[in-house]
Amino acid sequence: MNRRKFNLNVAALTAAFFSSTRLFAHNRITADKWFMPEEQGSHLRTWMAFIANQEIWHSSQIAAVQQNLLLIATTIAKYEPVNMLVTAEDYSLASAMLAVQPKSNFPISFVECEFDDLWLRDSGPIFVINGSGEQAAIDFNFNGWGNKQQHQKDAKVASFITAQTAAERIISSIVMEGGCFELDGDGTAIMTHSCIINDNRNPGKTKQQIESELKALLNLRKIIWLKGVKGGDITDAHTDFYARFAYPGVLVVSRDNDISSSDYQLTRDNIEYLKTVTDASGRSLELVIMDTPETINAQFGEEQFAAGYLGYYLCNNAVIMQKFGNTQADNAAWETMQDLFPSYHIEQIAVDAIASGGGTIHCASQQQPLTYTV
Repeated sequence: MNRRKFNLNVAALTAAFFSSTRLFAHNRITADKWFMPEEQGSHLRTWMAFIANQEIWHSSQIAAVQQNLLLIATTIAKYEPVNMLVTAEDYSLASAMLAVQPKSNFPISFVECEFDDLWLRDSGPIFVINGSGEQAAIDFNFNGWGNKQQHQKDAKVASFITAQTAAERIISSIVMEGGCFELDGDGTAIMTHSCIINDNRNPGKTKQQIESELKALLNLRKIIWLKGVKGGDITDAHTDFYARFAYPGVLVVSRDNDISSSDYQLTRDNIEYLKTVTDASGRSLELVIMDTPETINAQFGEEQFAAGYLGYYLCNNAVIMQKFGNTQADNAAWETMQDLFPSYHIEQIAVDAIASGGGTIHCASQQQPLTYTV
């Protein structure tokens, strides 16, 4: 089965932890308790994976997907190091392709590993830190989005990456993916009910049981649950396609204006619901609406195309976001990001081959945060 079916759908850095002009409260950080920093926090590196095989991807997509992956990696490497998993079979190809890319400010290092697909946001570990300067990596037992895709090798990626670092390994009893949730760095997370409270991942587990463990693992005070939809795509409606925290109390939300899309009503339901909730500190959420593009580049296929701007990735002092060739929508999305992150470099790149497989820049990347002490 293909990756997903959307209905539309090495060096420690010395950068300051608060790289944004808006500061985060971080009142949950203690010397002895794990805490997941928000994506805007300073990174030690980004993890990615170089792969596009014929078991999952259509042959017409593969070369372009590989080019897209290196474009993402070289763009991120302007701002921080990138470690890129690569199979033994693809190592020479990846090295040759990287050799002709413009030189980056930071290294792109290949790490040989056997794996199935490129979506490290989901298969990779979730890194957490504590105020003593220690790091751990949570393994959420990736199972191919509820056994919808081959994942025997991907199921071992989280433990493999953890072993390449100095992080302590934590194995959760929950099955879920990094794309299932978004958090604000101040004790609030948004998760999708259809992803996590789903028998294809967590049979027999109650919402209360899942919440209790996730609050302890990620140091959360409140979880806001979007309803989502089961079976609409391979992820069962990952949160990061629909809602992303820019800052505590400020949420970027996708709105689909294609009335023929099932996401047309889903995105509106999300918006109306999010208007009614508060975060862990009792704040109402300021919603920043970001419309999806009206047209896309269908060269690599459109049935699974992930057409939305919320798939951006925040690295050290930069936003890496997509453009789709819809000039008006692309420009509006760029301006929204610039308004939200005025001190960041906004890099807008086209990765339509990856989008044709149902994913985004965010899906293909996983941050490893910089540790610090309190």
